[in-house]
Amino acid sequence: MLLSSKPRTGTSAPADRRKTSPIAPSSAPLFLLSFRHRDELASIAAGAGWQVVAARRAGGGERRFLSCGAAVAVVDARGATAEGIAATAALGGAVEANGGALLTLVSRGENASITALYDAGATHFLASPFSDAEFLQALRFAARHAERMAREWHTGAVFEPLGWRYTIADRALVLTPGLAALLACPERPTVRGILGLLDRDDRVAAMAAFRRMTQARSATAFAHDFDGVGRIVQHLQFDPVAGKIDGVVEPLGSTPEPAAEVREALSGARDAGSARRWITRHLGEDASAPLHLLLIALNRFETVNTAYGRVAGDALLRSAQTRVNDAVVEMLGRDALVARMGGSTFMVATQAPRLRVDLAAERIAAALTRPFVSGDTIAVLGCRIGLAEAGPQDDAARLLRRASEALAEARESDSATLRVAEAYGGGATIDRLAVELHHAIERGDIGILFQPQVAVTTGQIVGVEALARWQHATLGTIGAEMLFAAAQRADLEIGLSDHIQQLALSLAANWPETLGELRLSLNLTAADIARPGFADVFLDRVDASGFPRTRLTLEITESGLIEDLGIAAALLSLFRGAGCRTAIDDFGTGYSSLAYLKALPLDYLKIDKKLAQDITGSPRDRIVVRGVIDMARSLGLTVIAEGVETPEQLEGLAKEGCQIYQGFLCAEPLTEEALVALLARS
Repeated sequence: MLLSSKPRTGTSAPADRRKTSPIAPSSAPLFLLSFRHRDELASIAAGAGWQVVAARRAGGGERRFLSCGAAVAVVDARGATAEGIAATAALGGAVEANGGALLTLVSRGENASITALYDAGATHFLASPFSDAEFLQALRFAARHAERMAREWHTGAVFEPLGWRYTIADRALVLTPGLAALLACPERPTVRGILGLLDRDDRVAAMAAFRRMTQARSATAFAHDFDGVGRIVQHLQFDPVAGKIDGVVEPLGSTPEPAAEVREALSGARDAGSARRWITRHLGEDASAPLHLLLIALNRFETVNTAYGRVAGDALLRSAQTRVNDAVVEMLGRDALVARMGGSTFMVATQAPRLRVDLAAERIAAALTRPFVSGDTIAVLGCRIGLAEAGPQDDAARLLRRASEALAEARESDSATLRVAEAYGGGATIDRLAVELHHAIERGDIGILFQPQVAVTTGQIVGVEALARWQHATLGTIGAEMLFAAAQRADLEIGLSDHIQQLALSLAANWPETLGELRLSLNLTAADIARPGFADVFLDRVDASGFPRTRLTLEITESGLIEDLGIAAALLSLFRGAGCRTAIDDFGTGYSSLAYLKALPLDYLKIDKKLAQDITGSPRDRIVVRGVIDMARSLGLTVIAEGVETPEQLEGLAKEGCQIYQGFLCAEPLTEEALVALLARS
């Protein structure tokens, strides 16, 4: 009938044990991680009916929690605060995504760690010293929290009402089955026994509500807190003729907020609770396409959050969600759902075809690999992704758990960014695109297009950049970014790079006379830079093709320089000494470093298209673009602007001293025949 989250005080230990000993769900699984007291805690929980899966080491904890099917996890951080926080962070995402509860045990002198544990994903806390009964009571409250979360996943279903009836004549109290299960009450509860669970303030409020009820005023209510549910209201109705009192328990907040419901319907869910409801609703529909679920976890986020603080961490999370949103809209459209599931874990749900989902996963992984900037901080994060396809037997909880298991496998892997949970359980690397890519290289399905580079002052086409394109039978045209993301997973990055370089050089060496004066720009990957002896191999390839070294420009992106700046500088020096020119590509993608310009032997600086398009933005945007161009020209570099699409952008760049541009204003990437025709018209 009456609920409370506050323990009673002033009672003896035996009496307290009798009042609070919980009744654990029959054989309910419990995952327990304790670095020093594993056997002791496991014995206490097992004696109360829990089916305990216990561990002493944190390694593989997330996988074990998911595989055992537990809704409640315990991390014992007593005397091992740092290890406990790390373990909580490792488990927190899986617990949150699956609607579970995470109880952490802390030493009395380590209460300051509670904030860090909460931030890492803990939902409940218990400070030592504590009795066996207090530990079991904490487990019970954690289990209730998980049960409430499970009910939220099934919005729209018919639930057992929470209520009670008290007959005055015989002093009999009867609870509805739903309330009895929630309270874990004895078969014959008494008013005195349940009131005894309340602290003094709640007891006073309850008795005052009873006294307010008369024949003239038969209805009243009072409110109090309930751990795991939050604020609740007890609605009381007195029937003087029948001599009974009926009570209905209403958890506040159980009714969806209208504004939130409209927002979810119009623009998709953005939080874990509404995301689960979205999944449940779509699984219940008779859809022609299966539902796919992606769980995305950022790498190294906790390290950055600890090193630079929560403000920087929150900024990184916002930037990460923006990148995920952009990739999803581009690859899956606006019908897909994107939500943050808690911590640094995001979810994407869609009914798009599987190949399109695989491609979206690759795009998301590529987007999150690019370094982030928060203030003066540069952070390289990356991500791991778990994917699950809904089967006939899946509900929201089961589908989320399978996706979480795939994510856990990806996290445990040394190299796999993505893992997929197959329909009948287990996990396997997402390899569909990778396998197709291997055959596409063999069949020659990957071709080369050329995008013109135009002198700003004369309008003359002075060069082209070679861009790889895969004409996929199902997905259409796939560009270089997605190609290399798939190739990296399949360990085909070097093979793909070799194929593109050989093909571009062969085509350019046999250009007709009308193209005979153009420069050719080729992109080098991070894998190329790291290859021992790559300079000799590449120059031999150039000479064998017959294309002159002096008309060749080699471009390297900033992402390929972050960890190998010294190696890149030596390699570019060799190429310049051999007659080639060198360029840094995509400069200004959010983490530009002046160290690159100082350390590298460069001829060109290519401004990223987003930065170049800022020339028509705010005054501050124009100042930044002007500063980059002035700096590059002061260093003797030729400035090339990418992604120029409007005459206004070109005019602004020209005024600031940009010398070459490429973009749709002149032409999209072209075949050799279309390039010849364009030059003829020029």
